[in-house]
Amino acid sequence: MATITPLPDHRRGNTAEAANQPVPPAQVAPRPRDPRLDFYRGIAMFIILIAHVPGNRWTGWIPARFGYSDATEIFVFCSGMASAIAFGGSFARRGWALGTARVVFRCWQVFWAHIGLFFFIAMSMAALDTYGGFTKSYAGSLNLLPFFNDPMPQLVGLFTLTYVPNYFDILPMYLVVLAMMPLVMAVARLNLWAVAALVALVWLAANPYVIGLGPNGLALPAEPWSERKWFFNPFGWQLLFFTGFAFMKGWLPAPPRSRVLVGMALAFVIFSAPFGSWKVFLWVEAWNADLASQIREYWPITKEWRNKSDFGLLRYVHFLSLAYLGWMAAGIGGQRLISTGTSAAARLWQVLLRIITKVGQQSLAVFVFSMALARLIGFALDQTGRSILTTAALNLVGFALIILCAYAAAWFKSHPWRAKR
Repeated sequence: MATITPLPDHRRGNTAEAANQPVPPAQVAPRPRDPRLDFYRGIAMFIILIAHVPGNRWTGWIPARFGYSDATEIFVFCSGMASAIAFGGSFARRGWALGTARVVFRCWQVFWAHIGLFFFIAMSMAALDTYGGFTKSYAGSLNLLPFFNDPMPQLVGLFTLTYVPNYFDILPMYLVVLAMMPLVMAVARLNLWAVAALVALVWLAANPYVIGLGPNGLALPAEPWSERKWFFNPFGWQLLFFTGFAFMKGWLPAPPRSRVLVGMALAFVIFSAPFGSWKVFLWVEAWNADLASQIREYWPITKEWRNKSDFGLLRYVHFLSLAYLGWMAAGIGGQRLISTGTSAAARLWQVLLRIITKVGQQSLAVFVFSMALARLIGFALDQTGRSILTTAALNLVGFALIILCAYAAAWFKSHPWRAKR
């Protein structure tokens, strides 16, 4: 079942001047968080954990197996929406310079989260290889042997983001996209069409195939000994981030609620599934070999258009279709997500909603924790086998632990040691 993501309902002014000029603090009320934002981002956190557990049976049922887009799109899009609330307000209240300072501070936090995650996982894999006596190299499974074999240049590369192993590439991508925000906000002072042009041109530079210039576009090097690029190209993925940012900022109006648009979005999601996923393609092949043969002929043609690294155009259209369906399904203001009933089912849903929302609210802490946890769950599966029951038990334990992480992060952020006034 595909996972869906919301779009905001509100419609606000589209003038750059109104959106970006500093306003006296008394005139700018704090923006409340959209409940759909945290709910869908929380869902994404659970999917991301499943997707990163090595040899996990459950990965066969995540959104990536049923279409072009997956939980990464949810994370990036919702991060853009959350950034419009967190940082867009700072630009409006305190001006461009202090808004930029807040973005720089967030980049600093993300950078050290990336460094800490790398060293914790590298240490964990090194401990398993050194003291475990296993035939499998856990450090090698993450392609970390170049780091351990020649650490001095790789340390420099790690801190300059010129050494980015595949498993550790989401936070660097997020960091670079965040760093683009001051530029976008500066351009927005001129004209919102200029913002659209900037974002589109940067995306085209990462995806030059769209205008017939071949597949190799703007990208960043991932390691000094090869020509491999960052798996998540920030110059491609910034398109999705700033789409979410623009919707929440009010630069883009909410789409109309239309059964026709629902039908179009649903049709695209269903009929693109065989082209976007080998899992669905194999089902089609078992059902109709001739149809599968025709699909196979078009599969190579869509290679660049569905490319994940540079965020191909088909992924963008697919995600926006799912986002529209999710926005419609949640109802105005997310009213369908909230149950006020007193039945057992209603109370259970209220509890689940609070838990998922809490996970979504603490997405950075949960993401970092889940990436480390996924490798340890993979190790546990190696030792206990990958039966259906064992896999289910370890996935559920993982869910419980990331929920615990979310509540712990929220508790620490509340500064409970401070005296209450």
